[in-house]
Amino acid sequence: MASDQKYSVKVKPNSSQSRLEKQADGTWIAWLKSPPVEGKANKELLALVAKEAGVSKSRVELAGGGKSRIKRLRVK
Repeated sequence: MASDQKYSVKVKPNSSQSRLEKQADGTWIAWLKSPPVEGKANKELLALVAKEAGVSKSRVELAGGGKSRIKRLRVK
């Protein structure tokens, strides 16, 4: 993942492992261990994307889709 970009990520919560995978169409799929309750999955997603992009968690923000399975993220 490059910085200063916007990404579309499809989230699959309650998975057995946490991982991020790029699809052929340019979107991403994130498998998250956390349940979609009280923002836990969103927090895990931001941390996972930050780790993948090699930036701090504060540089990744949720640009849209807070309660949806398809999230729009911005990496600064």
